[in-house]
Amino acid sequence: MTRTTIVMAAVIASLASTTASRAETIDLATLSCKQFLESGDDGIKMVLTWMDGWYKGDSDEAIIDTNVFVENAKKFGAFCATNPNISIVNAAEKILGK
Repeated sequence: MTRTTIVMAAVIASLASTTASRAETIDLATLSCKQFLESGDDGIKMVLTWMDGWYKGDSDEAIIDTNVFVENAKKFGAFCATNPNISIVNAAEKILGK
């Protein structure tokens, strides 16, 4: 399995109990920063975890550096707060793009 698959499996497993009663499909390509910020703790955690795994890619180690994760989360939150209409995918590209 690739690291992305492992990360997504972990996210799905950890959120299964909290989202089962309100299961939905989330299109990250169209989710705006405003919607992200208003999505509550579970939604924010899910997106940040996705973002961390996505921008590491398959070539990086399967390690979550919590210091880097928190720093990137702060940057992402600050960017989204000042750019509520941009999609989170575009926001992530501006913040974490390689």
